[in-house]
Amino acid sequence: MPRLMLSDELWSKLEKILVQQAIYRKPELRMTVEGILYRMRVGCPWRDLPRAFGHWNSIYKRFNAWSAAGKLLKVFNALIDEPDVEWLFIDGTYVKAHQHSAGAASNQPEAIGKSRAGHTSKIHLVVDAYGLPIAFRLTGGNVNDNSEAPELIAQLPAGEALVADKGYDSERIRGLIEDQGARPVIPRKRNSIKGNADLDKGLYRYRHLVENAFARLKHYRAVAFRYDKLKRNYESMVAMACGFLWLPM
Repeated sequence: MPRLMLSDELWSKLEKILVQQAIYRKPELRMTVEGILYRMRVGCPWRDLPRAFGHWNSIYKRFNAWSAAGKLLKVFNALIDEPDVEWLFIDGTYVKAHQHSAGAASNQPEAIGKSRAGHTSKIHLVVDAYGLPIAFRLTGGNVNDNSEAPELIAQLPAGEALVADKGYDSERIRGLIEDQGARPVIPRKRNSIKGNADLDKGLYRYRHLVENAFARLKHYRAVAFRYDKLKRNYESMVAMACGFLWLPM
């Protein structure tokens, strides 16, 4: 029997949220979810799922249907319980796309970009003061942080400060953060005339929280490497990983 990821306590909590999202409480639902989590953890092809979880094609079809309906993103949002938004931290990370996900073009969004590193995607993530994910967006790896930041900032709840690295250094981004009622804690680049005399260096040291969150998410091979061709399917896999961090809370 493969190692399972859901204790009875965690399943009891997750099952209620799944039912709220119109995911029917079928007898095999728990093992279907365990099968999806197993694939998230080990990154195997769907057809290589152990038979203990059920038939691989049935599990994939359910995952694909839930993904198409946006249900796994809604489950992630439902699992976010009283985040500490006093301090928020934002950053992006590259994810290498496996050759199976970067093959022939599709007529659906893929969010895969081409650069010197090959085919990549980028996860743009915001975490709260405890380092738990509260919002993310997925783009091609050739999209810089500054371009995607406005869409992500617009999703955020009001907080006291938003901390980011030099990749987000622009007056436009600072203005958007201030419009949200928060204080931008972003170091200016070396050639800046204004300098960093006003930078809250004590708070900036905690920026490692978002890096720690990426490290935890990339424990799961189907997040650390992109095996899904469609944007919505990889986005749903990332949402499951983010939600799993919230599940024990």
